[in-house]
Amino acid sequence: MRKKKIVIALGHDALGTTLPEQKLATKKTAKAVVDFIKDDYQVAISHSNGPQVGMIHTAMAEFCQNHPEYTATPMSVCSAMSQGYIGYDLQNAIRTELLNRGIYKTVATILTQVTVDTYDEAFYHPSKLIGRTMTEEEAEAEEKKGNHVVKTEQGYRRIVAAPKPVEIVEIDAIRALLETGQVVIACGGGGIPVLVQNNKLQGASAVIEKDSAAGRLAELVDADRLVILTGVEKVCLNFGAENEQPLDEITVEQAKQYIAEGQFGEGTMLPKIETAIEFIGNSAVRSVLISKLGADGGDGMEMTGTIIRK
Repeated sequence: MRKKKIVIALGHDALGTTLPEQKLATKKTAKAVVDFIKDDYQVAISHSNGPQVGMIHTAMAEFCQNHPEYTATPMSVCSAMSQGYIGYDLQNAIRTELLNRGIYKTVATILTQVTVDTYDEAFYHPSKLIGRTMTEEEAEAEEKKGNHVVKTEQGYRRIVAAPKPVEIVEIDAIRALLETGQVVIACGGGGIPVLVQNNKLQGASAVIEKDSAAGRLAELVDADRLVILTGVEKVCLNFGAENEQPLDEITVEQAKQYIAEGQFGEGTMLPKIETAIEFIGNSAVRSVLISKLGADGGDGMEMTGTIIRK
């Protein structure tokens, strides 16, 4: 009998920001992940990397400033570093929680590359802030390198494109590990964005929306459910207003209607709802749960939140 598959997309709250925060957060997150494993699901995990990749990018930029004999570190390499850094803590926390419950499974982190389209509109309209705050002089130097810079209240920041994910390069390895019962961590931070150039993959100066990548991963492994863990317990209408209305369950058609009404924030809930719609498609089997990790890590399938179905 085919085991059900689940993809869990971990947001910022499930990982923390600093090294000590991440150590504590991954322990709590591991409890929720192992609850799903206990319910006999094949589990794949993706995660955000916003604070972590920003920290790495800033650190490498500072290093190059102090040591000009070293070349600058590309954004794609910073993304790869963040996958290893987060995966290391996450897989060890999950392994420990599994062993504490007498469950023997291997947990593996896959360094994951995700192809993007060279002609994606996002490359013409970069929007994602990355790295440290710069002076005007430093910003001009960045622009001379061909990078995009924008002025903020604190100073100048670099911005990069956020193209849509096309294919996951390591998908066969991810599928193979899942089929043997292993827990797989993949597509960290949306994956390392790469461009296909003949038989070569070239790192792109971009970031991929993590929820979109999680949805693509769920689609390609033929998952039954996508769980998106975020900072709120439920999807809400009129979010933040006096008449705020939490939603327990909505259909794909209702979700589309709420998008048309402008109910969801561009950089917050909207990408999650769009991912849910795309992943579910016309399937009567697939579902999406959008929820917040509980104080004790939640309880697997008993986790509260908003369910989206066809």
